[in-house]
Amino acid sequence: MIWNETMECMKREDMRKLQGIRLKQTVERVYHNTPFYRKKMQEIGITPNDINSIDDIVKLPFTTKQDLRDNYPFGLFAVPMSEIVRLHASSGTTGRPTVVGYTRQDLVTWAESVARCLSAYGTDKNDIFHVSYGYGLFTGGMGLHYGVENLGATVIPMSSGNTAKQIQLMRDFGPTALACTPSYALYLADAIQDSGIPREEFKLRVGIFGAEPWTENMRREIESKLGIKAYDIYGLSEVMGPGVAHECEYQHGAHISEDHFYPEIIDPKTLEPLAPGESGELVFTTITKEGLPLLRYRTKDLCSLIYEPCPCGRTTVRMTRITGRSDDMLIIRGVNVFPSQVESVILEMQEFEPHYMLIVDRKNNLDTLEVLVEVRPECYSDEITRMVELKKKIAHRLQSVLGIAANVKLVEPRSLERSQGKAKRVIDNRNIQ
Repeated sequence: MIWNETMECMKREDMRKLQGIRLKQTVERVYHNTPFYRKKMQEIGITPNDINSIDDIVKLPFTTKQDLRDNYPFGLFAVPMSEIVRLHASSGTTGRPTVVGYTRQDLVTWAESVARCLSAYGTDKNDIFHVSYGYGLFTGGMGLHYGVENLGATVIPMSSGNTAKQIQLMRDFGPTALACTPSYALYLADAIQDSGIPREEFKLRVGIFGAEPWTENMRREIESKLGIKAYDIYGLSEVMGPGVAHECEYQHGAHISEDHFYPEIIDPKTLEPLAPGESGELVFTTITKEGLPLLRYRTKDLCSLIYEPCPCGRTTVRMTRITGRSDDMLIIRGVNVFPSQVESVILEMQEFEPHYMLIVDRKNNLDTLEVLVEVRPECYSDEITRMVELKKKIAHRLQSVLGIAANVKLVEPRSLERSQGKAKRVIDNRNIQ
């Protein structure tokens, strides 16, 4: 089912015309209402009169997360606070949190975008959604919540944590769809198995997972353990929240609601736009947002864009799965390493659980990489020879994929800390002074 056929199936030339009109309106808005953008545009000699089509977007300045923090809390808002009806903010793990504000129309746009996602997953008003994303300043919970209500379906606003209660309500209320981070989905799957409740007592059939990178192997792992069809949802609070992009039934890239969020791919080093199909850093310009419009916001997410038509009938551009982030890429002995590469190796080998930890250190001026990975219960053994062979097997495969040797440490099942939110996969001790 296509939620908004007019926008989701629009001809490419018509979409570009619409984007050009909305971009010009957005540039006018920020130039006159946001001192930060007016100053940046004046510094490079640009006025709204220089923006006449979507092709002119390359003339505009970039925006970074640091810009939001430097203008904390409301310095980038383009409307007075009397028009802001909701605030969200990042967790603020480093420095000041990034604050986002929404007008009433922004919330309508957000609910519309999420409803498009849910329709693409094959859900409708007859479904019941168990939302285990965190509620509060994090955009995940409320973003999915209002999208579900816009769809006309039933929402269970569970939030994260209290896993025993989660399982009880999933059995008693009979939700057909689960929304949470993929790492928490695996955590729930293990907890359900431990509970002894037969999987047949759950009615789940669809999973909506995002907020952290995950691989195709992890998708298969979740689908197998929960007996569902797992879909990717993409978003970030600065741009809107969940619902910026979504997979369809063909699961070949995530369709971007590009009538609201215009995407570009740039080289993260030169900042130059890349050709269609090339991989680089994803950049978004919000072309309908009122509260916090952003010009060319650098997401730090690495992917590419697919412009070829999709068999589902939607004509919107698709983004490939995120391969990592340009700012949390690990450089180990001169080699670029992404945790998702390690995860893909672990999940393609049946002997291991999808739970791991990377520990990076520096010893005698040389970077080291240690990979802790859980062995499945049926494969874990006290027999040293068997464990040594298993360790050699994964170490060899990791070296072939990463291009560097890693010190692999096999650990007992359930020995690594489980995540009830975004999984922490990396400890980089090189940063400790």
